Amino acid sequence: MYRQVFSNSNLGLVKYGRIVCVDSIDRKILAILQLDGRLSVTDLAAQVGLSLSPCHRRLRELERNGVITGYRALVDAEAVGLTFEVLAFVTMRQEDRETLLSFEEGLAAIPEVLRAERLFGDPDYLLRILTKDLAAYQALEDDHLTALPGVQRITSTLVMKRIVHDRPLPM
Repeated sequence: MYRQVFSNSNLGLVKYGRIVCVDSIDRKILAILQLDGRLSVTDLAAQVGLSLSPCHRRLRELERNGVITGYRALVDAEAVGLTFEVLAFVTMRQEDRETLLSFEEGLAAIPEVLRAERLFGDPDYLLRILTKDLAAYQALEDDHLTALPGVQRITSTLVMKRIVHDRPLPM
């Protein structure tokens, strides 16, 4: 959990009461790595304008402080047969702590749920779900989603076209 802190000209992040300074060079490192996480430290250093050791030190510090949370491959969903994308809005019947935690734990165990966000107001949750087709989504909703604790209603909307997808954070 982070919150932004402004101090003079540096933007820092407070992590558990500790300030992590992220200066313009760190921001440049982050911007470059968001576009190519497989870049070697040597190439990264050249693009940032640092020698190898200081660039490597900064990179490890960003990882150690949790600013960089991991690296992964981005996979084309269509290439692996996942072509049916749904945004599902979930309205809860009851919203006591135990029910919400059980619901969220259940969601986390469903691999087709790529994103799950709790919202203020109605609906209570927004889910991004990816399956191979309509029948697979129907089975997922009937057998798993509606069986989760506290679910009153699920409203599904099909994604026609993605306009912005996996955009890097603005640096």
